[in-house]
Amino acid sequence: MTKTLVAIASALLLSGAAAVAAEWADFKSLDTDGSGKISRVEWDKNVGKLKLDPAPVFSAMDTDDNNGIDEDEWAAAEKLAKGYTERCREASASWCKDAK
Repeated sequence: MTKTLVAIASALLLSGAAAVAAEWADFKSLDTDGSGKISRVEWDKNVGKLKLDPAPVFSAMDTDDNNGIDEDEWAAAEKLAKGYTERCREASASWCKDAK
């Protein structure tokens, strides 16, 4: 699974998608102990590396409630946040009913 994710990430970096991903910090830069998961402590210390306002909520990304965000959960949260941003960035209302 990890090799597949690395291959996909490499393909995205070689394409024009890297500019879109610039708002999200690299998973490994937040996983400071190299455990393969971003703990709540790591999140609290490094959430500022994300250039998102508001930043995602840790508990919302930790879908299996194991007090850690793995690479799959990170990718799902990133995809959701990017989708929301693309649909709602220009919204004239204070909220975006089209966000999913």
